[in-house]
Amino acid sequence: MTKVLVLNGPNLNLLGTREPGRYGTESLQTIVQRLMDKAKAAAIGLEAFQSNAEHELIERIHRAAQQGVAYIIINPGALTHTSIALRDALLGVEIPFIEVHITNVYARESFRRHSYLSDIAAGVISGLGPLGYELALYAALRNAKRS
Repeated sequence: MTKVLVLNGPNLNLLGTREPGRYGTESLQTIVQRLMDKAKAAAIGLEAFQSNAEHELIERIHRAAQQGVAYIIINPGALTHTSIALRDALLGVEIPFIEVHITNVYARESFRRHSYLSDIAAGVISGLGPLGYELALYAALRNAKRS
């Protein structure tokens, strides 16, 4: 069975209440449940993990390699712009991943336009709101079947 891991970084636990004009009103739990339903319908395994701590995300990436995860979907939040350690963890496990951002990072502050992950990602989805997660899941499934 194909396994997909959905990782969410700092402050994404606040979705639905954090700046709803920018991030929308859907909670992370609602987004994850929709992904779980789609994964179940496609007969694949999906696990989701969120942490505000960089080291916990890194440790979860390391475990993913041991668990046979075929693809990672990651919204690293602000760690996108700061974490070389997250980049190194993703390079270290050699699991293909798709970087997802709810907002269009290119329409925001200039510091958000740099990602330590984009150049090593299989793809990047930015600015499509929660739909970006669903599109990433679709792409991950399609790409995993080709492997």
